[in-house]
Amino acid sequence: MTTAVKVHDDAKSRLEELQAEIRLQTGSAVTQQELLSRLIDDAYESREDVIDSFRESSVPLSPAEKEAMRRGRFHSGVETDESDIDDVLYG
Repeated sequence: MTTAVKVHDDAKSRLEELQAEIRLQTGSAVTQQELLSRLIDDAYESREDVIDSFRESSVPLSPAEKEAMRRGRFHSGVETDESDIDDVLYG
């Protein structure tokens, strides 16, 4: 059973380019359906990467997130210099 899926013209064009490149480099002709099925299978196997690609970026921080970080700061009363930080980080 096949179902039609609408894609933007630029996505269709890139699919066609990929299809042509596969034919040139392997000598095997693949249909767009075969190519899309393979791409979906690959994406399914690495679904966390695909899901993460739809998350909103956390960088840079929003002004509210920056303010929340500032509110969480406190002064310990201990002066720290660069060598102290190096000792903690690198031992």
